[in-house]
Amino acid sequence: MDEVYKFLKELPTFYLATVEGDQPRVRPFGAIIQLEGKLWLVTSSKKPVYQQVARNPKAEMSGTDKDGNWIRVQTTLVAEDNRAAKVQLLEEYPTLKAVYAPDDDHMTMLSFNNTTATFCSFTSQPRAVTF
Repeated sequence: MDEVYKFLKELPTFYLATVEGDQPRVRPFGAIIQLEGKLWLVTSSKKPVYQQVARNPKAEMSGTDKDGNWIRVQTTLVAEDNRAAKVQLLEEYPTLKAVYAPDDDHMTMLSFNNTTATFCSFTSQPRAVTF
């Protein structure tokens, strides 16, 4: 998990894909933390991504580093009201304090569960990590 976190943390943007009905939905994310043996993203309970995860928690993420290496992450996202995760995320990404507060009613943390991340490049075989 540490290697997956490090790769994603160093990216300015990575992309999260969810499903809405039979239509895939992809959007950029840029904030991720590691806490309590899990990886976490943040969203608002008022956003479509939250509703999509509530209906179908299976999601995928992808991102590419400056050297052209990329990662694909298959996971099940679980919405959790974890105040410690909220506080840590806002400490690591202070610009999000303009949108969220740890005790507001819409800041929602999404934890990664049953995750497989595949590291890829054009110069080596794909390598998977499961956690």
